[in-house]
Amino acid sequence: MKTLLKRNLILFALLTTTTCELMAQDSTKMATMATPAMEKTILKPFSKSPNYNTWSFGVNGGVLMPITVTNLTSDFSNYEYKIGYGAYIKKQLGHTFGLQADFLRGILKGSNGNSQSALYRSYQTDINWSASLSANIILGNISWLHETSFIQPYANVGGGILGFRNVVNTQTNQNIAYSDKDARKFFIPVAVGTKFTLGRSVNLDLGYKMAFVETDALDGFASGSTNDKFSYGYVGLEFALGRASKPQLATHNPIVDMQRDYVAKYDDLKNQLEVEKANMAEEKAKMMAEQAKFLNDADADGVSDYFDKCANTPSGTKVDGSGCNLPSFTVNKPADVKVYITEEDKKVVKDAIRNLEFDLGKATIRSTSFESLDKVANLLINKNFSLKLAGHTDNVGSDALNLKLSKDRAESIKAYLVEKGANPSRIEATGYGEAQPIKTNKTAIGRQMNRRVEFTLY
Repeated sequence: MKTLLKRNLILFALLTTTTCELMAQDSTKMATMATPAMEKTILKPFSKSPNYNTWSFGVNGGVLMPITVTNLTSDFSNYEYKIGYGAYIKKQLGHTFGLQADFLRGILKGSNGNSQSALYRSYQTDINWSASLSANIILGNISWLHETSFIQPYANVGGGILGFRNVVNTQTNQNIAYSDKDARKFFIPVAVGTKFTLGRSVNLDLGYKMAFVETDALDGFASGSTNDKFSYGYVGLEFALGRASKPQLATHNPIVDMQRDYVAKYDDLKNQLEVEKANMAEEKAKMMAEQAKFLNDADADGVSDYFDKCANTPSGTKVDGSGCNLPSFTVNKPADVKVYITEEDKKVVKDAIRNLEFDLGKATIRSTSFESLDKVANLLINKNFSLKLAGHTDNVGSDALNLKLSKDRAESIKAYLVEKGANPSRIEATGYGEAQPIKTNKTAIGRQMNRRVEFTLY
């Protein structure tokens, strides 16, 4: 028993040493290939299986032994290590589960040494073929340094048919065949192993398989009540089938896809906000430039430079609506003459208020308001009325901006009336911002009614 255990441990040490040497030789290459550059295609989270490569095939070679790690004894006291080789094809049904069809061939050999008491001296079993179907369960996708899964521990269990032929050698050196043709028996394969990602479509496969056969005559000698078994330690390569642009379903990391999808959406939203911010700054600059056209009054004559046809008039000079000098004349008006505001005059003002429209967020008067404003200008000229303009806004925006906008709109109306011939000294333009609402600012209708310019004749 101790001899068998020692041999088995030596075998695993050899396999481990060989594997470590292979990985040491290619460590730099594997680390480079296992970086996120392998994942050229970023899939949406919860992508369907057609977006992955789900078919693969593998080839392997290794050592066959007529014992397993669960039972280190057999019907013969000694055994030999013999070469075995196999292949498989696998269909991955999910990230952790797949179906695998395996083929295996090789030789099992053992003896009873120099014992004269044993019935048989030695045996040899040729496993001419074996076919099995197993469930492949991936126990975890591991990558300590990279986003791409690099190590995939797995376990297989299933069932299949074993075709074999064996010969036993008696103490008299006579060979006895178990059968003149292949015997076929059911067996249960159980395997554990680990796959290492070498490239986008290639994996290194290290594993250990145990086969429990439904017969005690696998070695040609039925002894006891337990069936025979054997094991297979192997090294192989797995190749994914399909387009190279698709990732392997078995090695793909869906958590990384979710993270990349989130980052991509975050970056896209950030870019959209930056563009929107730049557009708003540009729009604000245009609005300020538009307002400046109506607010600048270089000669301080009360007429905007935009409408002023006589620039640089001397300070204190009385000008008309176009900024030009008023003719000198004296109006002899009886002291007791009174000015009366009729209902028709009030209606002209109400119509002007009702039809008054500005560009959104600006002090630019829309052309639809010109006709009613012209009537107000004629009223001021013909009846020598005075007019007070009071600009108001809702509470959307800062206090300072609202106060400025209300003042600018009142001044814009004054400038228009003056251009039409109204006396600027009889027009007062004031802005109150959001300080005097007539309706609640909590509703759209209320805010609309609060955005107004009030006309007061006197």
